[in-house]
Amino acid sequence: MNPYILPAIRSMKSLEKLMRTDYKTCVLLDTHVGHLKSIMQLIEANQLQPFIHIDLIKGISHDEFACEYIIQTYKPKGIVSTKTKVIKKAKALGVITIFRVFVIDSQALERSIALIQRIEPDYVEVLPGIANKVIERIYNETGVKVIAGGLINTEHEIQEAVDSGATYVTTSEYQLW
Repeated sequence: MNPYILPAIRSMKSLEKLMRTDYKTCVLLDTHVGHLKSIMQLIEANQLQPFIHIDLIKGISHDEFACEYIIQTYKPKGIVSTKTKVIKKAKALGVITIFRVFVIDSQALERSIALIQRIEPDYVEVLPGIANKVIERIYNETGVKVIAGGLINTEHEIQEAVDSGATYVTTSEYQLW
């Protein structure tokens, strides 16, 4: 078990694989609101602590009201979102927040740093996770713990992200769990 990995769950198949590991924390991605109750029951029965990515739940709005409903109904460990209003609501409701940013160029990096400093999430997930100099700069300029996510396929890439300052790495690659 790699202590830097946060398994990313995209399907029931990946959830079943997770249940056969020693990991207790995961990030729930790409689900349908109609399946959320049964997925969360299975997660709870296996004593897992999920972060729920609000933006990737099909069938509900991706706003602060949906966030409040998800937190009150399912009591996740935390919330992941690209939306500042969702992160602010989750913080107000006392769950751990992960603000997800896509850094595709210098302007996106500057904007992301300003947003991180303004909303003060618990973590920021940087995509792509192989952007090592971006991970280092965001951590150094904001002091917020960084999670590297996206395009991470090898142990070497995990180590590079950690060496650049990432606290965790999200990956849906089963072989890395």
